[in-house]
Amino acid sequence: MHLTAIFGRLKAVSEQQQVDGQATGGTESGRAGSSGPEQPGGGGHGASGERGHSGGDPVATLLVLGASGDLASRLLLPGLARLLVSDRNEGPGRHEHSRDGLRLVGAGAEDWDDDRWREVVTKAFAGAQEHGDDKGWAAACAVRDTSRYAKVDVTDPDALTALMASCEAPVAVYFALPPGITAKACEKLVGQQLPESTRLVMEKPFGSDEASAHQLNEVVAQLVPEEHVHRVDHFLGTSTVLNIFGVRFANRLFEPTWNASHVERVDVLYDEDLGLEGRARYYDKAGALKDMIQSHLLQVLAVLAMDAPAALDEREFRDRKAQVLRATRLAGTPAQASRRAVYTAGRMGDRDLPDYQAEDGVDPSRQTETLAEVVLHIDTWRWAGVPFRLRSGKGLGRARKEAVITFKPVPHLVAGLHGEARPTRLRLSFKPGVINLDLMVNAEGDPFDLEETTLTAQLGDSELPAYGEVLAGVLDGDPLLSVRGDTAEDCWRILAPVIAAWEADEVPLETYPAGSDGPEPTEAFPAV
Repeated sequence: MHLTAIFGRLKAVSEQQQVDGQATGGTESGRAGSSGPEQPGGGGHGASGERGHSGGDPVATLLVLGASGDLASRLLLPGLARLLVSDRNEGPGRHEHSRDGLRLVGAGAEDWDDDRWREVVTKAFAGAQEHGDDKGWAAACAVRDTSRYAKVDVTDPDALTALMASCEAPVAVYFALPPGITAKACEKLVGQQLPESTRLVMEKPFGSDEASAHQLNEVVAQLVPEEHVHRVDHFLGTSTVLNIFGVRFANRLFEPTWNASHVERVDVLYDEDLGLEGRARYYDKAGALKDMIQSHLLQVLAVLAMDAPAALDEREFRDRKAQVLRATRLAGTPAQASRRAVYTAGRMGDRDLPDYQAEDGVDPSRQTETLAEVVLHIDTWRWAGVPFRLRSGKGLGRARKEAVITFKPVPHLVAGLHGEARPTRLRLSFKPGVINLDLMVNAEGDPFDLEETTLTAQLGDSELPAYGEVLAGVLDGDPLLSVRGDTAEDCWRILAPVIAAWEADEVPLETYPAGSDGPEPTEAFPAV
């Protein structure tokens, strides 16, 4: 299902709930828990309840810094092409940006000319034609054919601001660069006059700890208002993550039981049946904790645990996520509530995987983990005492990417029913998008015997890849799927005790054979 259609349906539900509340004398809940003072140009939704955004006019120019890099050619440009060939004009509350009015500018340190850059764009756009109509493909070709390249030192503020000034405004500056260079470029821009309504788009990680994230936020705040900052977490652009909204807020069945009175535990799992796949240079410095849990999986936790927003606009949605993350902490000491492990040599599917620490580009002295698990608590009335386990690992026997909500057992099993009453579990799979509900039912034959059955349904899928969804928000000036500055800092705060303990070697680095299910289950880290 198209994401704008999902938002449209949920908007209708939200509006009906507001009408129902007015009819019974109820009032919309306030924002007592929202973070900090409103930024200049802040938005929110109007009295009508429409899903709006505060980012201003649609972007006229997309300026990609680091245009020769892997991120631009492999993810960013193909995502842009898919967006351009699609029809995104039917979504409620969205800008109707012209598909053929966008200007694309690539920039970097390489001594390229326009023709060399257009070769890269052409190759990246090639697969998009089959996903759109003739009009959409013509729009993509127009963007491709009018795109240009500029050689620039991104840490030279005069050169960078001159390049930005040469672009038709509003300009979205996409930092497809290593985080350190992005931070340095932003620092150099302080005090410079940027074009009106400039947007800054940056990739994770946002800083390397809470203090550096705060420092980066302070720098960026001197350049543009918060609603013009897009901190990209492409995981939030996946339709299967956003489908959590539909399951939770469009079904009366689940929301009344979505709390500590009925939920035993929540597990967010991202197990991969892949090795390094050529990413040793990055991954060996990050590890599973920083690569997946610190960013992506904490965002999933926030979406799973947040209270229902009054409307699906960027302020309401991001306020609710911020409330959850501010209340989130480690469930005990790092030794009790975290686990790390690294895969050893083993067979994964039809191929042999070498010991991680023997892989090319890996420094064994770093003791980098390929599997990380943490257990968190959310100190709110809704979730007090419920463990939230986040796990990410590589080199495992099967890919498993899902959120598992395990409900508490029934308070009393009726006498006369036979069999083990297994817990009710709701499984929301990210890839592919599937919902499974594990239930106990009467067995065939003897109606007094119990057996487990699973109800399955396919979740809607977006016509766009994750980066297409991210760019839709950037070009529309809608930061709904962007990570807000305060939550970027909180994600580092939550895991700071774990990072410190692991660096001090206070938590042992376990091992597991490649192709296995990972370390043995424990009481804190059970099999689900």
